[in-house]
Amino acid sequence: MTRVVLLSLIYGVLGLLSFLMVKAEDPYKYYTWTVTYGTASPLGVPQQVILINGQFPGPRVDVVTNDNIILNLINKLDQPFLLTWNGIKQRKNSWQDGVLGTNCPIPPNSNFTYKFQPKDQIGTYTYFPSTQIHKAAGGFGGLNIYARPRIPVPYPAPAGDFTLLVGDWYKTNHKTLAQSLDSGKSFPFPDGVLINGQTHPSFTGDQGKTYMFRISNVGYSTSLNFRIQGHAMKLVESEGSHTVQNTYDSLDLHVGQSMSILVTLNQPPKDYYIVASTRFTKTVLTTTAVLHYSNSQTPVSGPVPAGPTYQINWSMTQARTIRWNLTANAARPNPQGSFHYGKVPTTRTIVLANSAPLINGKQRYAVNRVSYINPDTPLKLADYFNINGVFTMDSIQSLPSGGPAYLATSVMPVNLHEFIEVVFQNNENTMQSWHLDGYDFWVVGYGSGQWAPASRKSYNLVDAVTRHTAQVYPNAWTSILISLDNQGMWNMRSAIWDRQYLGQQFYLRVWNQIQSLANEYDIPGNVLLCGKAVGRHP
Repeated sequence: MTRVVLLSLIYGVLGLLSFLMVKAEDPYKYYTWTVTYGTASPLGVPQQVILINGQFPGPRVDVVTNDNIILNLINKLDQPFLLTWNGIKQRKNSWQDGVLGTNCPIPPNSNFTYKFQPKDQIGTYTYFPSTQIHKAAGGFGGLNIYARPRIPVPYPAPAGDFTLLVGDWYKTNHKTLAQSLDSGKSFPFPDGVLINGQTHPSFTGDQGKTYMFRISNVGYSTSLNFRIQGHAMKLVESEGSHTVQNTYDSLDLHVGQSMSILVTLNQPPKDYYIVASTRFTKTVLTTTAVLHYSNSQTPVSGPVPAGPTYQINWSMTQARTIRWNLTANAARPNPQGSFHYGKVPTTRTIVLANSAPLINGKQRYAVNRVSYINPDTPLKLADYFNINGVFTMDSIQSLPSGGPAYLATSVMPVNLHEFIEVVFQNNENTMQSWHLDGYDFWVVGYGSGQWAPASRKSYNLVDAVTRHTAQVYPNAWTSILISLDNQGMWNMRSAIWDRQYLGQQFYLRVWNQIQSLANEYDIPGNVLLCGKAVGRHP
């Protein structure tokens, strides 16, 4: 009898543990997306665009921190295709990053299922095509990560939120643009600016209520300024970081960046302009949307609110005001400021100088004199299978040097758990925007001219914001600090896509000799194989 009772107790405990384990597993979200061509007229002229499930832009993805995303992507284009998840860290899982250094592109009439988790992340993000010049035809969309219900956010719940995908746009077909770049020509000036693939969308809210606007610059090459007629904008989040809640009349947003603002509809009931215009361009392109009060009987009127007339210094000064909210949590219960990044010694300094050389008579872009070329075998697969001849780890130096630029498949080795300083040195008279996959980083300093060790005296080592994409002003520098806690092969690239396409990128190989699932997940069973990896067995 005692044995029966004991067995019943054991089985009961095991059942309870199994139930708790099942209950503790993070939810799964399943998606099936089909990528096709379609026709749209975003600037009034019919042109070929890329649709996802018939939508331009693509479907908005709303998930909660730690949700498991299972997304089957079916490619019905006539070219290989990949999506990358801009700002999603892919913890221990660069296999799912969706760039040519980690993944074989999905062939036409084929599919690939992404399996990833926005681990310990909240905020406003995007996805877009990483292949060819597909981004200039669409295929992009919003990806919003909401906090888990038990994790507080540092502001009252808004009455609703709107996702705004803002960016420059070209009427020219993406294949023609690619041919132009391949022939050695520079990208033309954009034809216009779109908001959610349109020139005059409308967003409706109730008077007296507060709404969140999730705004991303999904454009190709141009910084933008964003503003709302007669309404203050309270910045609350930037690429996964809760920010000090400053109020702005207008905000600069650079290519690849995202932010979340709160707007209270506290004006007389009418319609108001929402404005996005290009920055640092001789010709200013402007587009408008409408903020419509639900009880409005009055259409928009008056002149479109003008953007800032001051240029670099104004924008750099504003950038320094975007700071970490030290007392707020992010995706975890502990405050952001509990990690004192400014007190961690750096293990090395990497200085990256962009340039625009001619190589073999054609326009290219380079980092520390190296203009990146994509091999036929993804770097991640070559690394896993020990395939020789795909890349070397001495192809790019960690400091600029003199001499002519050259073509190479550039990979820079770094060690897991290093804490490094990276300086983006821009000696060109153009805006730059740099992105790192797999990470966010602390943007600790902006400055004009040449960076020097003495520039560290101006660093913000207390409440610099973390983000995944940092702007670098013309003839200036930007410094970041990175905690290398995510093993994998990670793309460091220009977010300005023609520069990325023509070589302004490389890969960081974050590595630990001790192979463990605690550091990195194994190769997925559904991995696509191409190039020299064909015929290999995971």
